[in-house]
Amino acid sequence: MTTTLRAAIIGTGSVATLHARSLDHIEGVELVAVADVMPGRAREFADEHAAAAHAYDSLEALFAAERVDVVHLCTPPGVHAPQAVAAFAHGAHVIAEKPPALSLAELQSMTDAAASAGREFAVVFQQRTGSAADHVKRLLDAGAFGRALFATCNTLWFRDAEYYSVPWRGRWETEGGGTTLSHGIHQIDLLAYLLGDWRQASAQLWRQARDVQTEDVSTGTILFETGTVASVSTSVVSPRETSSIRIDTELATITVDHLYGHGHENWRITPVSGSLDDHDDWILPEQEERSGHDAFIREVYDALGKGEPLPAVATSPARSLELVTAIYSSSSTGRAVTPATLKDDTARLGSLESPVTDQRRLR
Repeated sequence: MTTTLRAAIIGTGSVATLHARSLDHIEGVELVAVADVMPGRAREFADEHAAAAHAYDSLEALFAAERVDVVHLCTPPGVHAPQAVAAFAHGAHVIAEKPPALSLAELQSMTDAAASAGREFAVVFQQRTGSAADHVKRLLDAGAFGRALFATCNTLWFRDAEYYSVPWRGRWETEGGGTTLSHGIHQIDLLAYLLGDWRQASAQLWRQARDVQTEDVSTGTILFETGTVASVSTSVVSPRETSSIRIDTELATITVDHLYGHGHENWRITPVSGSLDDHDDWILPEQEERSGHDAFIREVYDALGKGEPLPAVATSPARSLELVTAIYSSSSTGRAVTPATLKDDTARLGSLESPVTDQRRLR
């Protein structure tokens, strides 16, 4: 980078720490400001991660006093849209935590604002990163495994009542959706990153145990344009936690089993039984890079510093939210949804709020 990029972090929750640590490893970047609406939290965060950074109690105060090149949104999803629009108007690029918005309509307002300002907009889907995911994607795109036939995508996590005691969690108007949006979107994004565009989705939402407005379990089926059929399940009531994707192709089964991040040890490529072919090109690269915020943020800043388009790990910010919206739409309408028919569900485009089958009341 020929000039130093000035960065600001908005929101100082746990994920903001990951952003600050990632920035600390990138040359040509300086964390100059931090904002949080809770009095004193921004200063405390800055003292820990960037003592020279200025602290503010609001985004407005920060923009009034600072010139920043990149804004990191580590705030709850309910405020991402107005904050991103304000950042673009300020002339800054935006890196937003997932989910990027509460609805596709909000996300469209953000992408429109970015385009109007000539700024870049990246959403942190860090599961796309890492040398193993990059290797597998290139092989899939090249047809090295033959056609992808069937896939499973599971985000089986455990979040107890204390987790949902935070006021904005578990409510449609502040979290936007349940576990499908807040947790499952990461693996759904990785699945779509590997398999491409979707053709049809059908799903159901369930409330099994948690005292929330939204779902704590969802189940669905996605048909991709390639013809691949995928079963997708998301849960916050699963004591043995796992995040996993399995793709069965004509020539192999590809699996990644992890929890919050993956390295080479989490991936496995199993040739079809009896195969005598030499699959040396399937072997993961010798030099490993794990998935995570470090890899994602570094690649984004590398592009910003060079004035280049965003890398593949940061493109298509709407793809996974569109798939998640299709899951909520199908559950609400009771019908399979396509990209074309999803546009007719104006209620879900503006808000993911949907009826949830409450199993607790059926017992």
